[in-house]
Amino acid sequence: MKTIFSGIQPSGTLTIGNYIGAMKHFVQLQHEHNCYFCIVDEHAITVPQDRLELRNNIRSLAALYLAAGIDYEKATLFIQSEVPAHTQLGWILQSISYTGELERMTQFKDKSKGKETVSAALLTYPPLMAADILLYNTDIVPVGDDQKQHLELSRNLAQRFNNRFNDIFTVPDISTPEVGARIMSLQEPTKKMSKSDENEKSFISMLDEPKKIEKKIKSAVTDSEGIVKFDKENKPGISNLMTILASCTDKSIKEIEAEFKGKGYGDFKAAVAKAVIDVLAPIQERYHELLNSEKLDDILDNGADRAASVANKTLAKAKKAVGLGRVRKK
Repeated sequence: MKTIFSGIQPSGTLTIGNYIGAMKHFVQLQHEHNCYFCIVDEHAITVPQDRLELRNNIRSLAALYLAAGIDYEKATLFIQSEVPAHTQLGWILQSISYTGELERMTQFKDKSKGKETVSAALLTYPPLMAADILLYNTDIVPVGDDQKQHLELSRNLAQRFNNRFNDIFTVPDISTPEVGARIMSLQEPTKKMSKSDENEKSFISMLDEPKKIEKKIKSAVTDSEGIVKFDKENKPGISNLMTILASCTDKSIKEIEAEFKGKGYGDFKAAVAKAVIDVLAPIQERYHELLNSEKLDDILDNGADRAASVANKTLAKAKKAVGLGRVRKK
């Protein structure tokens, strides 16, 4: 049994891309591995947030995790800021990180581009991400393609710490799903689908109503060829919709091509919309049951306690390795 860690920022409602690329796989992984699923709220504040909206997003994300199929008895679901060891180890790892390697992070360059002022935390949050992972002796981190660079840094920091001080941290491996690792925008299919996109037509929220889902998929950018064929380079829009359909139905790309041979984009888009709606409907129902329940609070309290019991042990070893603190009398 391996230990798996994954974190998602509570910055807006998750998209179908987040579900396909992450949550769907989390549900499968929890049955075979020791899983930690973290709501990384401290990462969210690297950019300005409305405090009330952030609190609502944290709770909403927790409810979505559970509604999507995460079993709190099998996996540990918790909020990052409720386990102080994350920021404490983050500071230690920041002390062995180099400014140059942090400045080379693609996400930092993208998010700071054109800004007059940039939060220092936006530059230094990759060591906090590394702390999130390393606290739990993580073997595998399932991520989308856009996070591979940060995970490579986490591996480097673990190895650097182990070599410089003591062999404390497990060096994690990276895992990306073969299908659906990167769902693209419905309006700009060469760009990743994002919940922060200003154009609402570009993404499908996990909480979108059926009519809205149908409308968004119907207006998705395709091409004029009229053939349902997977070709990322020449037919990015259709290929993206095929990936969504494959992920929601567990059909192969070849099966989808055969099914829609000789059929137009109208029939194809209708099938994609139906598949997405069928997947999201039970999730949405469970979500609304959980959102304002005491049960959700109990699950998160328990998750924080379980996470802290493991994280505090790792933190104590790391502090001792670098010479922090003293041996206290009991």
